[in-house]
Amino acid sequence: MSVVSYVIAGSEATGGAGIQADLRTFAQLGTYGVGTITCIVSFEPKAGWGHRFVPVEAGVIADQIEAATVAHEPDVVKIGMLGTPATISTVAEALASRSWRHVVVDPVLICKGQEPGAALDTDNALRAEILPLATVVTPNLFEAATLAGMDELTSVDDLAEAARRIADLGPKYVIVKGGVGLAGDEAVDVVFDGSDITILRAPKVGDERVSGAGCVFAAATTAELTKGADVLDAVRTAKEYTHRGIVGRISSTAPFDAVWHGQQ
Repeated sequence: MSVVSYVIAGSEATGGAGIQADLRTFAQLGTYGVGTITCIVSFEPKAGWGHRFVPVEAGVIADQIEAATVAHEPDVVKIGMLGTPATISTVAEALASRSWRHVVVDPVLICKGQEPGAALDTDNALRAEILPLATVVTPNLFEAATLAGMDELTSVDDLAEAARRIADLGPKYVIVKGGVGLAGDEAVDVVFDGSDITILRAPKVGDERVSGAGCVFAAATTAELTKGADVLDAVRTAKEYTHRGIVGRISSTAPFDAVWHGQQ
């Protein structure tokens, strides 16, 4: 079994999320991280930390995928931020050309640096081209509501219904993450395996979102699947690991904290 965890995702300049968080997670969980960069996200510190978004040319993405997959022959891959319909088509074609044991999709649906129309095109392309290839998909509340065609998710029952609807788009396992956005004292995640619902709970750590939590959760799931865990065990480990990283969060002069395990 391969020891390589592969990720196709964006770069996030502060290091808290994106491929930086993914590769850090792979290393901490004992797998060899290999990454392909799809876009570059930075910020404007002098302008309210607004997002800057720069896509990588599709041909350059394809070249990276070719080199990574020929060199290491990974069989588990995490898909993070793709960013444009052209990138999505390039990645979908590459995924479909190989056999994968697991494809974990963190469905990043919007970047604040994109125009709304472009973001909608990207959302539609992700739904049509990437989700049918996924074995595991890990949307947050906003992403799950969008993919499921629901106005909002306000209860555990809503999370379960969204998971069932998203499964109809192709993924074998759907994990809808309640996070801090769902009312109550617990961070609740719902796992749907195509027939049964499993509910995972952990105490909330404050009420503020922490940068990189979604990336780390999906990356930790990917690392555990690389090592041979089944999906539910991988997700349980990922939830515990992410919780610890939120507790040990690192702050900076940016207006958000980031998941970190350095104090563990």
